[in-house]
Amino acid sequence: MRAALRQARNGLGRTSPNPPVGAVIVRDDRIIASGYHRKSGMPHAEIEALNKVSENARGATLYVTLEPCNHYGKTPPCTKAIVRAGIVRVVVGARDMNPNVDGGGCDYLSGRGVEVVTGVLEPECKELIEAFIGHSTEGRPFITVKSALTLDGWAGSSTGHSKWITNEKSRSFVHLLRDRSDAVMVGVGTVIADDPMLTCRRKAGKDPIRIVLDTRLRTPLNSRLLNQNSKAENIIAVGSGIAGDRVKVYEDKGARIIRCPEREAGLDIPWLMETLAKMDIMSILVEGGSKVIGSIMRECLADKFYVFRSPKLLGGNDGIPMAHGHGALRMDRCVQLRDISIRHFGEDLLTVGYPVYPPVDRIN
Repeated sequence: MRAALRQARNGLGRTSPNPPVGAVIVRDDRIIASGYHRKSGMPHAEIEALNKVSENARGATLYVTLEPCNHYGKTPPCTKAIVRAGIVRVVVGARDMNPNVDGGGCDYLSGRGVEVVTGVLEPECKELIEAFIGHSTEGRPFITVKSALTLDGWAGSSTGHSKWITNEKSRSFVHLLRDRSDAVMVGVGTVIADDPMLTCRRKAGKDPIRIVLDTRLRTPLNSRLLNQNSKAENIIAVGSGIAGDRVKVYEDKGARIIRCPEREAGLDIPWLMETLAKMDIMSILVEGGSKVIGSIMRECLADKFYVFRSPKLLGGNDGIPMAHGHGALRMDRCVQLRDISIRHFGEDLLTVGYPVYPPVDRIN
């Protein structure tokens, strides 16, 4: 199953709206074939592995990170192919969380004499498809917030300077997160201050879709975001009142403009997330700035946090915080992180966790 998980990770950020899945076929304790789901509409992991062994799969065991599908979509059911191939045992990591599928694939296989074992390395297999689960159950993208802070808690100086808080190893890991995400999101303030490219500069990496929250459409037309050779799409979310001729200038630069309803504090973020989900954007990495992160947190929309801490002290009390705006007034109303993991990147410390929000609609 660990080998199947390694296969599945090759598809992270590339399969939306499908989940990343890996499979290996084993005979006599030896892997004879492997595969992963590469892209929506392409063969699923089980089929890719089966295609490599032809008749040699008869009597073998199939390990797969997610329950095989038993329905027609862009591709035929994997269960029927598994039975036809003569696989006698299927080991499943996680059941499919889709209510229209849950249990169907395993039941089909069991009903045709295939031994089925479930729940092997289930936590790891579920973490692998956490974006798919969130997208399927919440009807919006799975939102990961990434922030880099000094040891005394600042995301930037009072002048807005933030390059670089973390070291090269930490920044390289962020490019891996971009590679594995469908989209990366920032506010227009970050675009103006830092002029980021928001690309993945890893070898064989994939550039994510770039999303800018820009209520008044202030993104500079000469920004690197709009003037680079990248296959990834640029999306700018703007307020509903922006004039059509202004929008056209950005569309002529290749950007897609989404007009959003507005609230007192800016764009209607929940509405935007539902809209992005309908565009098959399953996962978003939010990289800032502090206003965007503050808005995401107050809407209780963040699903996961990556918080880097660098051994630097900005000093004073006038820096830029991780999250801007009204936060919790009491410690017992804070957002608590669970299932914490900690990693070192040189002298930088990364904390990863999942938020537990206080039992109210908004943090207060």
